[in-house]
Amino acid sequence: MADAAGQPTDPGAAPGIGPALRVERVTEDSWRAYRDVRQASLLDSPRAFWTTYAESAARTDEEWRERAASTGLTWLAWHAERPVGTVGLWHAPHLADDEVHLVGMWVAAPARGTGAADALVDTALAEARRQGWTRVLLDAARENGRAARFYRRRGFVPTGETGTMPWDPTCVEERMALDLR
Repeated sequence: MADAAGQPTDPGAAPGIGPALRVERVTEDSWRAYRDVRQASLLDSPRAFWTTYAESAARTDEEWRERAASTGLTWLAWHAERPVGTVGLWHAPHLADDEVHLVGMWVAAPARGTGAADALVDTALAEARRQGWTRVLLDAARENGRAARFYRRRGFVPTGETGTMPWDPTCVEERMALDLR
């Protein structure tokens, strides 16, 4: 497909994102890019995720292919042909039917401040609405003030709930929520 100027368009890209920055759903075909971004996120921000780099690096290529094929609710942000960020939605079994977690949010340092984070969250929130979820939850490490400021700017508010990372009880996370109604 092409736009009015003859430039190629991607029907899976986030609306309003120019051709240099786009968001696409992770598929089996993009498993390598997803693996690379996920592992980069774990190296860059190890205290922001429940999974460790060691756990991630231990996965086989087949496990990464299967994960990419089965997630369905994970996206990559791309700048030209380079993946620069990721986000996902996860409806945990213990959640109310109308709630979902925003998970795995990360943008590579060179792409921060470019709109990639907003594009990823916009895409995830649009999908949450499409799925009928009316409340989006997330957990942000208390020490990650930049993330908390970003989520507040996006309308998320602290719920007062806290928890800790399973691999490090000194890493406290604060729950935030966004009402989509």
